[in-house]
Amino acid sequence: CPYCHNSELISGPFGPGEDTDAVLAFLKKRQGILDGICITGGEPTLQPELPGFLEKLRELGYAIKLDTNGTYPGMLKGLLRDGILDYVAMDIKNSPRRYAETCGGADILSRVQESVLLLQDSLADYEFRTTVCRPLHTEREMEEIGRWLRGAKSYFLQPFVDTGNLVSGGVQAHTRDELARLRQAVLPYIPNTQLRGI
Repeated sequence: CPYCHNSELISGPFGPGEDTDAVLAFLKKRQGILDGICITGGEPTLQPELPGFLEKLRELGYAIKLDTNGTYPGMLKGLLRDGILDYVAMDIKNSPRRYAETCGGADILSRVQESVLLLQDSLADYEFRTTVCRPLHTEREMEEIGRWLRGAKSYFLQPFVDTGNLVSGGVQAHTRDELARLRQAVLPYIPNTQLRGI
């Protein structure tokens, strides 16, 4: 996405990752101090070892929240089936007709739609969220997203913030009034739509 603030995760290079045993040892020391762990990224469901790692976190007694873009519904389905996740926050990049445009041309919509249905049909607690910016998100897009996600438990609109470390340019933040109008366009379909981060 052009507004992604984690551009270094796309362009690399990466140093050596943390050793899983070291991470688990650190979290073992924090039992009773920390309540939960948020698994985020990049896209964490890209990692084939994710289920085993989450099982180890569960054994330590931690609640687990997953942040995902929904592009790997097979992984999400397994995690939901196994009851490993306490909460899922899934990014919705844009309306179906502008999804590929918002994701740098990638045709991922069918996989995202599958993940949306998995969450809506599951017992897991979840939210959908969209980071909104001009010119990608208009009232028309928000209405289309509302129709697509109709009846969702929770939907949040988050304003774009330019961190100075974006994938590409050409996007701007909405004003408060514009954000309020975007929310109004969704409300008939998802009454629990809220603005976050303003």
